[in-house]
Amino acid sequence: MTQKLLARATDAETRGSAASIGTAEAKSERELPVRDVYFSADVETDGPVPGPYSMLSFGLVLAGTFDGSRFTRPQTYDGGFYAELRPISNTFQEEALRVNRLDRERLVSEGQPAGVAMTEASEWIAGLAAGGKPVLVAYPLSFDWTWLFWYFTQFSAHGSPFEHSRCYDLKTAYAVKAGVPICMAGRSRVPESLKGSHPHTHHALDDAIEQAQLFANIFEWEGR
Repeated sequence: MTQKLLARATDAETRGSAASIGTAEAKSERELPVRDVYFSADVETDGPVPGPYSMLSFGLVLAGTFDGSRFTRPQTYDGGFYAELRPISNTFQEEALRVNRLDRERLVSEGQPAGVAMTEASEWIAGLAAGGKPVLVAYPLSFDWTWLFWYFTQFSAHGSPFEHSRCYDLKTAYAVKAGVPICMAGRSRVPESLKGSHPHTHHALDDAIEQAQLFANIFEWEGR
């Protein structure tokens, strides 16, 4: 009987020690410095949804970091990532091609395979985000996120660098700070004072840079 009681006491102490260690490790992880590393993204496609249609190009640029108290803009928007991709299907919309002005026939023969482009993009993001957590930024987020998340999960050897939900919707951020409903928060309604100086050209990297400048301005803006 005494041996059983001692065994139970020893088991309880062991479980208590393990729980204490687990709590200490969790606390230690929470106390580690964490920062978001933002990447502004723009995609050009030949249709509305990935799978039946193709992403023809995309651009990514470092847009800033935030540690919970301090936001830091990048010193330069040079050195972004840009890729033109080989279409993955034969289906496309002429209207989409008129907007982005990409030569789809050229990309059929000259575009990068999706696996190569998405793996290289994943590695580029990981290199710049070392020590931080990559977060995707877009305006509106829903379109660009849908395409990039699908392509990363389908084709990148590393999966999605933004996992399943690390993303920042500029449209929502502007609506909240401006005090307007989402339906009144389109890009055309953003004040000129918040817009960046980089031109919007429908070239994915140009538009990612323009959006990164807008993102920093909205992030630092105190609102109305």
